[in-house]
Amino acid sequence: MNHIPALSSILCPEHLATWAETKYGLSTCAQTGILKTGINHNYSIQTTNGNYVLRVYFKDWKTEEEIAEELKLLHYLNENNVGVSYPIKDLEQQYIQQIEAPEGLRFAVLFSYAEGENIKNPSEKVCRLLGKSMAEMHRLTAHKSIGRKSYTSDTLVAWAYDTALSFFPESNPEMHYFKRAKELIHERFTSADATKLRSGIVHLDLWYDNMAVQNEDRITFFDFDNTGNGWLFLDIGYSLMLIFKNEPDKELFKRKMAAFYEGYESITGISEEEKELVPFGGLAIWLHYTGIHVQRFNDFTNHFLSNDFLKFWIHTVNEWMKYNRISI
Repeated sequence: MNHIPALSSILCPEHLATWAETKYGLSTCAQTGILKTGINHNYSIQTTNGNYVLRVYFKDWKTEEEIAEELKLLHYLNENNVGVSYPIKDLEQQYIQQIEAPEGLRFAVLFSYAEGENIKNPSEKVCRLLGKSMAEMHRLTAHKSIGRKSYTSDTLVAWAYDTALSFFPESNPEMHYFKRAKELIHERFTSADATKLRSGIVHLDLWYDNMAVQNEDRITFFDFDNTGNGWLFLDIGYSLMLIFKNEPDKELFKRKMAAFYEGYESITGISEEEKELVPFGGLAIWLHYTGIHVQRFNDFTNHFLSNDFLKFWIHTVNEWMKYNRISI
């Protein structure tokens, strides 16, 4: 049989560890393994002198220029004392590597390891810390831009809706909800008073799996894969929505949200216009990732993408909107 090209491959951790030892001059790798195989593949590399994460980007997912923009942002944040996982140079002073995988050329970057744990349901103290840490990042990224996607109602939600239609029928009740939500978000974003909204570089995926909490007094952000340009309330809305989702006691969530805002506003202010749009920020990003799930169906989401999943996905975000007294 002739050689059949692969759509996606999972590279051998042991071989990558040996490659990394030579490429970066690392001390002997005591242990290596797969951390996550999602949109990109992340490998844990533990050495006798420290730990690292090697990210191998999915083929054609990001251009070399887009990755370089991400790394430039991480340097800027790290140099200004924001806790982020930052890129490591190889022995030739290069950050971005090229790996010939079975499916073709893939890029790779070695990052510092984010010490701490992922906390699915954070305490009020951690929520206050999250607000403060996010505000410290936003204070640096406000009024700046990056050579990446700009996030609007069209690129966030209209794109996601059109993409989801390639997998789910328009007659699906959840797709009816999706369409109404798309129209409502467009209306609210278009009618917003832009003079009272801060814009800049956003992370766009600040949930518990992309931040490590150490001793409840330090947070390290990582996985800036979807970073781009947009209103800063988008990051706030998505994080608060995920805290809401994972906290069954909604009275306790109310206190956690207050703690988050207290931490955030100890660093920089949030306008009332931004706070009014926070629920829509969470809704827009959540729906955006519906489009990502469909887009990446062939290599990463096919084990759960289904009508039942869509019901769960829409129900989850609708509970968030109902909590905020917004009917869709």
